[in-house]
Amino acid sequence: MNPLGKGEFMENNHVTTTDASVKTSVYMESTRKKKKKRTTQWTWYIFLIPSFLGILLFMVYPVLESFRLSFFKSNGTIETFTGLNNFRTVLTSGPFWNAVWNTFFIGIFQVIITIPLGFIFATLINSVGKGKNFFKVIYFLPNVTSIVAAAMIFQFVLHPEMGIVNFALDSIGLPTPGWFSEPSTSKWGVILLAVWHWIGFVIIICLANLQAIPSEMYEAAKIDGASGFQQWLFITIPNMTGTFAFLLITGWIGALQRFNEVYVIGGPNGSPARSIQTMGAFIYERGFTGFEFGIASAATYIMFIIILIFTFINLKMSKMKI
Repeated sequence: MNPLGKGEFMENNHVTTTDASVKTSVYMESTRKKKKKRTTQWTWYIFLIPSFLGILLFMVYPVLESFRLSFFKSNGTIETFTGLNNFRTVLTSGPFWNAVWNTFFIGIFQVIITIPLGFIFATLINSVGKGKNFFKVIYFLPNVTSIVAAAMIFQFVLHPEMGIVNFALDSIGLPTPGWFSEPSTSKWGVILLAVWHWIGFVIIICLANLQAIPSEMYEAAKIDGASGFQQWLFITIPNMTGTFAFLLITGWIGALQRFNEVYVIGGPNGSPARSIQTMGAFIYERGFTGFEFGIASAATYIMFIIILIFTFINLKMSKMKI
């Protein structure tokens, strides 16, 4: 075999060098793009820092600090470690269990009244040919109203002497209750307020699901001779189970955390005679009125456990996976 000539060797060497240069250039360009992409990604993370710090400062830290305080006797300045004594005090407190009873009583009737009633209204609105948006706005207005303002308005609406409700009851010969002035009727006044304020949300959620049910199912039912009521009973309601479960869970969580309206109406002690004091109001009373921050923190975590248990039960009952 003849050895390569000098010119041929230089040509091949030039080709090899060029290929290597191209590969190096491609590699450097790829590396530069990756670095630029990583830099861009880190730039977006930098914008998340304020939100992340806000979550740490206003959510994570209070949760951890409240948990720590639950093991101390504290008035805000002086602290003494007491172990589980705060939890024992709360669990043996008569006012706390009265607050639990009030919370559950109001919450149960709010849920069992509002969800069926809201579903019926949503069904009627969904059957209207024109004007659906008008009814949506009208029914949803209470939900966007401040609950504090609504509570103040309801104090006038349900006033035992000057309220429009008692005026209407008296005009048809029915007894006029004291509503927020009598322990026997004060809870029902709060329930009326809760139903009025929450029903718009229930209607909107039910309407969204009603409009998502395939029309072919109703058409097939009509062909089979099903009446309107039978379609509602055997098609609409079964397709609403997921929505009912969602409303039940959110309604329960909101009901167990109730504070604003009962505070406006009855103050931290739930007047009259602690008849409308909820768990949230009990925590506020012990913490910011009695300056017993350790007991208030312990009551907070007991309320958290109660909410967690009932949320778990609701999920299991609705056959949903956690």
